[in-house]
Amino acid sequence: MHPIPRLLFVAMACVGMAACSKKVKETPPPATPAAPTAPSTGEATTAPYTPKPGAYTQADLDRDACLRIRAFYFDLDRDNVKSEAQNAILCHAKYLRDRPMARLTLEGHTDERGSQEYNLGLGERRGNAVAQALQAQGASASQVIVVSYGEERPECRESNEACWSQNRRVDLNYTVP
Repeated sequence: MHPIPRLLFVAMACVGMAACSKKVKETPPPATPAAPTAPSTGEATTAPYTPKPGAYTQADLDRDACLRIRAFYFDLDRDNVKSEAQNAILCHAKYLRDRPMARLTLEGHTDERGSQEYNLGLGERRGNAVAQALQAQGASASQVIVVSYGEERPECRESNEACWSQNRRVDLNYTVP
């Protein structure tokens, strides 16, 4: 492959990723919920969000054992979520259902093997696989953003299978109001 088209493709992929990763600033809910008042003009009022009884809170992200699992690992050249991750998927989906204001960024990663284009695509497919699994359990698509870093952000930098297996992952990063 000629180096100019390859560089052009990589530059376009970077521009596309930068354009898709725009963060939206959200306004936090009021610190103390106000008591709803009866509408005098027949207009509907919206009460502030309060989690359902038994719902996870922001502090649970660090306290709850299954919510502390914030990385899902993949086999070589695979983009399907492993069966071992199903309990954690259920916990994260419940967290998202119970906290409609919570947002989750799924960061897809690969090991160093394969071309940059292939690894960016594989990282995205892995992120999408986790997003689909969460949505199948009731998480909203509007709460989840998928970003692929391919091989660019390795967890481990050695060139051996033990290291590569740590790099084949999707990291979960929450933004909680």
